[in-house]
Amino acid sequence: MTEVLWRPLSDAFLGVGVFVALLVAPFGWARLRWGRAIDDALVRHRRLAPLAGAALTLPPGCGGAILVATLYGRGGVTYGTAVAALVATMGDASWVLLAADPWLTLQLKLLLVVVGTTTGYVVDALGIDPRRDRAPAPPAQPAQPALPAQPALPAVLARLDASQRVGALALAPLAVLWGLLGAGAALSLPATFRLLDPAAVGSSVGLPDPALLLGCTGTLAAVGYLWLHRGRDCTGEPTGLRDVFRSGAHDVATVTAWVAVAFVGWAVLEAVTGIHPQDLPLVGVTGVVVAALVGLVPGCALQIVFCGVFVAGGMPLPTLVANMVSQDGDALIPMLALQPRSALLAGAITTAPALLVGGLLLLLT
Repeated sequence: MTEVLWRPLSDAFLGVGVFVALLVAPFGWARLRWGRAIDDALVRHRRLAPLAGAALTLPPGCGGAILVATLYGRGGVTYGTAVAALVATMGDASWVLLAADPWLTLQLKLLLVVVGTTTGYVVDALGIDPRRDRAPAPPAQPAQPALPAQPALPAVLARLDASQRVGALALAPLAVLWGLLGAGAALSLPATFRLLDPAAVGSSVGLPDPALLLGCTGTLAAVGYLWLHRGRDCTGEPTGLRDVFRSGAHDVATVTAWVAVAFVGWAVLEAVTGIHPQDLPLVGVTGVVVAALVGLVPGCALQIVFCGVFVAGGMPLPTLVANMVSQDGDALIPMLALQPRSALLAGAITTAPALLVGGLLLLLT
């Protein structure tokens, strides 16, 4: 039971979630500090926009691609720029790979930027843009709202008290998750550099393995945080440090939960069936095609699971790369809301370079 369930749950939090937390807050602050300036620069320098759109996805996560996709939906950048960002992004799956192999992550990010930039310029050169096929709708005339009645002073004070109580309750899960992440970092970092053996420390004082206990608790806390905040949009631009920590907690919880699904599922599959990686249809040409098709699914959840299978040793590199090129992370979601036809076509377009790059890597390895 320990190796099939508890160990994978612990590894998801201490091996991935903690390292995501160490990176997500600085990147969130950078997005808060320079996000609007980046928007303006993309709009001004349209010829360089595909290159800039792809380069904006270099930081882990979906932030850069979401920014570009939202700008396209508002008419700020070309369709090629949006496609370049969608091809280049790794989505939240990049956190998983970064925690497992930073050097490989950097190499793949540079490859994706090159592929995304090239695809974006090709799309613009061919004049592809579904938005041009539709005549713009006339702007709606906003109705003049009636002035609301002013509430009485006691009602205002009662409402303030209620909002303060709700705010305090909302901050409690956030504080718990970040507290566990801090404790996990204090334990995981020394263990990573072989400065500490948590199991030996626990046995010396007659206690269970503290890493196993903390890791499982952290993963369960991440799942609980996602359940409490289900249905909330955490992809918008942050307006303050509180938003940075809330968005960061959501990213950490999402990655941890889905990596746990991948790790536990892989462990159960091996334990129950005895299937080895080479027995799955994730190798060769079939693996590249399957990976590219999986990348068509919007959102990060399935892509995180896919990357988790790679980290667990369940697929070769060409299969992973095909999925990375094809998948769009959460960036396709705002594009679907603003320009659905363009979003659906972009998902299909990204499949072509995914098959091409995955196939070339398959021939070279």
